[in-house]
Amino acid sequence: MTDTATALRQPSIFIPHGGGPCFFMPDPQGTWTGMAEYLRGLVASLPERPRAILIISGHWEADGFAFTGADEHPGLIYDYYGFPPHTYEIAWPAPGAPWLAQRGMELLQQAGMPASIDPQRGFDHGVFVPMKVAVPDADIPTVQMSLAKGLDPAQHVAAGNALAPLREEGVLIIGSGMSFHNMRGYGNPQVTEPSRAFDTWLESAAGADPATRAAQLAQWETAPFARLCHPREEHLLPLMVAAGASGEPGRRDFGEVVLCSQLSAFRFD
Repeated sequence: MTDTATALRQPSIFIPHGGGPCFFMPDPQGTWTGMAEYLRGLVASLPERPRAILIISGHWEADGFAFTGADEHPGLIYDYYGFPPHTYEIAWPAPGAPWLAQRGMELLQQAGMPASIDPQRGFDHGVFVPMKVAVPDADIPTVQMSLAKGLDPAQHVAAGNALAPLREEGVLIIGSGMSFHNMRGYGNPQVTEPSRAFDTWLESAAGADPATRAAQLAQWETAPFARLCHPREEHLLPLMVAAGASGEPGRRDFGEVVLCSQLSAFRFD
């Protein structure tokens, strides 16, 4: 395990987590090949192997921000429906990290935000599906953080800012969502250009200086085709946390048209 006194600063990254258990099903058209390849190379792209991972998934909303608090592997929540039986037997037994849950809670509370630890919560598929690709040996301690009910974008940027010291302590902060998340739009060619326009706006906002970026992300609904791309914003808000955790301009780390929609990852060093 990396000593916090000598740890290199980790980036914060927003990743697309795909559709359900997509990476673990037959994919004859190669729909998810590019995304899987990106996720597979994620750890190798870091300055060093992280001491731990803090991951914010679009699939958990709580009163305030909450952290998984289990010491051992907290278990998995198969929160997808209608997939083959084997996808409900996927295993990703990464250990928890109570010290990280405690540290994250304290940082948020010190910033005046409500935060708690949920010792019973397991990892949902916004965590274990992409992480099983990125960290197949499940050997990096992991804590999941919820979104805060109300889905206030400025609050989530502020939460990222409060959690930023973790990066200096060897913790990789990951926002796990989708840059386009309109379930009725996937596979519809009519969403391709609107999704690209929205993604171009996201790239510009991510690359801005921190103050401008925070202001723009707080007003994300004014972006081109914003509500077409996100009828509900829970899959976008993990990006707000990842962006808020950095004082540097971000950049697109991956981009591809999948199911007729532009999907991207963003990295903040």
